[in-house]
Amino acid sequence: MLGIGEAPMRSHFAFAPLFMMGLLVLSCDALSQDLLSYVDLNSPEMKTAEMTSDALSALLKSPTAAKPVDLEGKRLSGLDLSGFDLSRVNLRLAKLNRTKLNGARLNGAILNQAWMIDADLSDANLTEASLLGTQMQRAKLDGADLSGARITGNLTGATMVLSRLVGANASADMRNQSMGLMRGVLKSVNLKGADLRGANLSRTDLEFANLRNANLTDCNLVHAQLAGADLTGAILTNADFTAADLTSAILPDDAALAQVRNLDRAFNLERARRAP
Repeated sequence: MLGIGEAPMRSHFAFAPLFMMGLLVLSCDALSQDLLSYVDLNSPEMKTAEMTSDALSALLKSPTAAKPVDLEGKRLSGLDLSGFDLSRVNLRLAKLNRTKLNGARLNGAILNQAWMIDADLSDANLTEASLLGTQMQRAKLDGADLSGARITGNLTGATMVLSRLVGANASADMRNQSMGLMRGVLKSVNLKGADLRGANLSRTDLEFANLRNANLTDCNLVHAQLAGADLTGAILTNADFTAADLTSAILPDDAALAQVRNLDRAFNLERARRAP
């Protein structure tokens, strides 16, 4: 005969794995923004490829492929995929560390939770791409086009000189933050001369970012983290600085600041600096 409370306890234990799985599903995106301390980037899983670039090229050109090729979870690290057409391809959870994607077409591609550490995406087309929880630390994106892309990935230390992020959305989705703040992390990113017109950078982490001569016209910078960022020569027409943190940020001249919206509502404006 079951003792008092025994059946409920078994029920409890039976439910526990499902509960934990639920937590993992809910938290995987949030945790993916800070995973480097838990992953060995020198392991075969993270640095090797399971197919050659020629084999992938043949797969992408297969006449039997009636829809975009599914490369979810594939190991493609270290390959030279320069100029490849990966438009609208599903690359969710794929490993692309140190992969060369110079001039590649990734427009509309799904790169959610993909690993792209030190990847070279110079001049690549990433328009309308989905970069949710993507790991892109130190990636090269000079001249790349990310217009209209959804970005809540980690691009810390990336280079994005003269890149295009027109209408890109790197903001936090405040309706889906049950397991932590998911937003674009562009800490110490070099965005010199980048075109960010109309980008939604609300709550985006831009600490110590180089935004010299960048075009931030009509940008939503509400609650953005701009501490230590360099905005020398930036175009700020109609950019909204409500609650943006400007601690130690380097601000442009008075003429540029006169075009800003809600600068008086920014945080720590008195601690910002002026360009020499």
